Amino acid sequence: MRRLFVLFLTTLSLSVAAAEEPLNPTGFPYVFHMVQAKLWDQVLADDSTYFPPTYEVDGFTHGTSNPAKLMNVANHFYPQVKGDWYCLRMTVESLAATGVTTIFEGTAPVGDIPPDFEGATDELFPHILGGIKPGAVLEAHTIIRAEDGTFLSVEGVTD
Repeated sequence: MRRLFVLFLTTLSLSVAAAEEPLNPTGFPYVFHMVQAKLWDQVLADDSTYFPPTYEVDGFTHGTSNPAKLMNVANHFYPQVKGDWYCLRMTVESLAATGVTTIFEGTAPVGDIPPDFEGATDELFPHILGGIKPGAVLEAHTIIRAEDGTFLSVEGVTD
């Protein structure tokens, strides 16, 4: 009986310790992913899963947790990609609910573009180990761009 009680207490303490570890260690509550509007609109129309164009090369879907980093990331990696964009707002939990794991690591290249933007090395970034299902997305925010293609802000997030 004593062994059973000790096993119970050990299991309980491990469960409490696991519950105390944050799912998002950055201190920010959300995982953001910027996506071309035409690609996301097609995913919604098809009720499919979104994989970014560089997924095969990168092996994961890039994300950002710190909203202050979004415009640096966008203007570094995507200025040449024309058109309208959305910023998908998710959580580690909403992604997990659709069967997708998120890990936090240092920056990584997007395709063949190195991650040498300002602020690239001062925090961890979410790497989504799979595609994004519509059910994981809490909100799709419109990204505002200048005439020359510069990313300016994310409505409701950075403005």
